[in-house]
Amino acid sequence: MNSRLDLLQPYPFEKLRGLMKGVKGNEALRFIALSVGEPRHPTPQFVKEAWSKHVDGLANYPTTLGSENLRLAIGEWIKRRFLVNKIDHNTQIIPTLGSREALFSIIQVLIDEHSAKKYVICPNPFYQIYEGAALLAGATPYFVNADPVNHQIDYSNIDPSVLKQTAVVFVCSPGNPTGKIMTLDEWKVLFELSDTYGFTIVSDECYSEIYPDETSPPLGALTASLKLGRKQFDRLVVMSSLSKRSNVPGMRSAFAAGDASLLKSFLLYRTYHGSAMNPTIQKVSELAWQDESHVIENRRLYREKFTSFYDIVNNVLPLEKPEASFYYWVKTPIDDVLFTQQLFAQHHIQVLPGSVLARDNNGTNPGKNRIRIALVGSIEETIDAANRIKTFVSQL
Repeated sequence: MNSRLDLLQPYPFEKLRGLMKGVKGNEALRFIALSVGEPRHPTPQFVKEAWSKHVDGLANYPTTLGSENLRLAIGEWIKRRFLVNKIDHNTQIIPTLGSREALFSIIQVLIDEHSAKKYVICPNPFYQIYEGAALLAGATPYFVNADPVNHQIDYSNIDPSVLKQTAVVFVCSPGNPTGKIMTLDEWKVLFELSDTYGFTIVSDECYSEIYPDETSPPLGALTASLKLGRKQFDRLVVMSSLSKRSNVPGMRSAFAAGDASLLKSFLLYRTYHGSAMNPTIQKVSELAWQDESHVIENRRLYREKFTSFYDIVNNVLPLEKPEASFYYWVKTPIDDVLFTQQLFAQHHIQVLPGSVLARDNNGTNPGKNRIRIALVGSIEETIDAANRIKTFVSQL
């Protein structure tokens, strides 16, 4: 067996199950799950109809690079959304089987275990795939704590001796769980460090299409790169997905875009890895990337829920409105694990304790005494949960 598997920590939800062992929920109340970041808005009707129309595509082996029409659709969406004037759909875009699969597998391409570059820098708190990908590639995760107040990651404070040994830096913007968006100035610092030390930036942008203000979409890495004169996206790969944008997590449809030379190697790896997208999913994905009306409606639903939840809960449990994503990252008045257990026992609501989303680093766990609340259900469920949480906190 691969001994590196022993390095992997239990996934956050497995840790949560262990923490909740022996805690019985209040079955007089309907169970409400606010712990898992799984979109539960209805799948768009045109997606369902397209699926049935194109199911004949299953009779063909798909290519690893995907159909040209899908890559063109992704490229046109990138141009519209991120104001990228030119991106080569043949060399700078690869369809992937969801962003999780791509985030994991690209590290297997970018790490040379015989090189002195042994570090993969991860934000803390973070999406656990970053750590697992690094460990299974033979690299060492290096965590950088988010600021406890503004949730920013200050890459400029990393010791130069570490940066010299860094192969990859993971960025999550908008952040999970914080909802924080990187600014152009922050991108400038990170790109300059990449130029100086030669590491690759992998930007996880799966929450980029869930934001409160239609006139102010989150800045993406590709846009930042162009604004800063980096027209070829040197040492930059961006991951984005339909899962949260279009409420189709079960389709496992996403893409990687950016530096053509890196993606050429990534494509070679994927050819052997067997990462070709189902032809039916390719066609449906093509149509989904071409349509924005359902995405605008998706954001409207999230805005309604975030506003309702805030209006009910904020007076007893101060909330920070996220810049993007569908999470509230909430400071708790008691220990985050105890808060989670008692909320479940008394009100049958499951949230995710922040400490399981982070690692102890420099004597601090930046997720401690915070919880992640995923507002992924209906408006009715959200209001019900908000009222229960208000009652719970008022009685602490």
